[in-house]
Amino acid sequence: MESAENSARSLNFIETIIEEDLRNHKNGGKVHFRFPPEPNGYLHIGHAKSICLNFGLAEKYHGPCNLRFDDTNPTKEDTEYVDSIKEDIRWLGFRWEGEPKYASDYFDQLYAWAVMLIKKGLAYVDEQTQEEISRQKGVPTRPGIESPYRNRPAEESLALFEQMKNGEVPDGAMVLRAKIDMSSPNMHLRDPIMYRVLHAEHHRTGKKWCIYPMYDFAHGQSDYIEGITHSLCTLEFEIHRPLYDWFLDQIAEEGRPRPRQIEFARLNLSYTVMSKRKLLELVEKKIVSGWDDPRMPTLSGMRRRGFTPEAIRDFSDRVGIAKRNNVIDVGLLEFSVREHLNKITPRVFGVLDPVKVIITNYPEDQTEMLTLINNPEDESAGTREVPFTRELYIERNDFMEDPPRKFFRLGPGREVRLKGAYIIKCEDYKKDENGNITEIYCTYDPETKSGSGVQRKVKGTLHWVSVRHAVDAEVRLYDRLFSDEDPAGHKDRDFKEFLNPDSLKILEHCKLEPSLKTVQPGDKFQFQRIGYFCVDKESTPEQLIFNRTVALRDSWKKR
Repeated sequence: MESAENSARSLNFIETIIEEDLRNHKNGGKVHFRFPPEPNGYLHIGHAKSICLNFGLAEKYHGPCNLRFDDTNPTKEDTEYVDSIKEDIRWLGFRWEGEPKYASDYFDQLYAWAVMLIKKGLAYVDEQTQEEISRQKGVPTRPGIESPYRNRPAEESLALFEQMKNGEVPDGAMVLRAKIDMSSPNMHLRDPIMYRVLHAEHHRTGKKWCIYPMYDFAHGQSDYIEGITHSLCTLEFEIHRPLYDWFLDQIAEEGRPRPRQIEFARLNLSYTVMSKRKLLELVEKKIVSGWDDPRMPTLSGMRRRGFTPEAIRDFSDRVGIAKRNNVIDVGLLEFSVREHLNKITPRVFGVLDPVKVIITNYPEDQTEMLTLINNPEDESAGTREVPFTRELYIERNDFMEDPPRKFFRLGPGREVRLKGAYIIKCEDYKKDENGNITEIYCTYDPETKSGSGVQRKVKGTLHWVSVRHAVDAEVRLYDRLFSDEDPAGHKDRDFKEFLNPDSLKILEHCKLEPSLKTVQPGDKFQFQRIGYFCVDKESTPEQLIFNRTVALRDSWKKR
């Protein structure tokens, strides 16, 4: 049994903080978490780490976890993104507390707090341009220049703020700024903007508002309204924490839970871009087919490709929670996917680049039903019947005219075992006018049927499909979208220069065993000797489409 000392050592630094708060009965001994996405794009694997963290802590410490959309920028937000985010969280296996919440639910309260800050002399309306404000903020090593409007009377700022709210001020003409410290080395404390004028229709509030709060003002106050105790965010928000706390200092009331912001390292994945802006660019420029393109790092793309929620949660656990940013090898994610799919997927035969094998001594009209195990990792998966006939398909690269000594597949005079069937020997082959192999002629040894007890062994084992029973399918071989480990890390080059030209190959004449004739979108399989595959959402009974999820092993280690 694990000692208390070892148990404490295994806690990550966030859990250590939470347990200390619970011991001190902070916030009444309660915990309350939230996952607060901005609905301006689809969630990606980096968000999955935050989802698993927040909802996982809620489960561990028996507290609620809210889903809140920080919808403060109507020009970039859409209900499509809201719906996709909800679907992704459910798919990962988490449930949020009550109904989804929105920062826009709190616009009236946020406005009231802004008015209160103006009355206290802690906020003012500034009529300068954004360029002038940025120039006056200066640099961290020198104090900034105060706005000429910084000390205007509160009554004047209140009147102008009312005009801003009522739509009487054009976009960009005025902003509301907090009055903090223009000499602070933390640039976020140099009188940050709280509200801007934006005549844009909001996806939930419609045309009610002509002003919208900035993220830094809305976020912490929304946490406070909801009673959040631990506000977890990534490290880029560490420098925002003093501003987060300053706003709370002005509004917090005795006896109410006050959120504490805690930062952790974001997930950076090799061969991937995680910027929503860059992902949106890939979609808008049709470099990918959409947000759910199986090459995208979005959860919808990974779901379509055949990744499982269990694999993503396992990956998040393996990565862990750290205080320093680092880059995680995408191979670790692919390992988690392989490990789970290996446990749950049925084994089937699929020939992606077929060439015909004719077994000359096998009866022409005979069909033999062979019993094969569906998954050696799972006895409950049972068995299936696969037809064996005189004419079969094998992979083209499983045959060589002049094979090297260690080529343990098929060649003139060589023997191999057909998986679950017989040993065959190549006697001859036929080529077309271009030199391509069209048919391979073999004989079989009827005494070597799998399971017969005959001990004769050969080194090579091939998968196959009966020609007469084969099901046609299109197979899409997806690979990493970028050929560079850090495509966004080259400051002098466009990340799109590193797109992998082989990230998608479409094979249109693949042959599959007949058990796959009735598959449904989302079904997952291991094509033996090839990799893991998932039925695409566009697949129909008339046109089967499979996506390669991952290969059986990491081929990138050889590159």
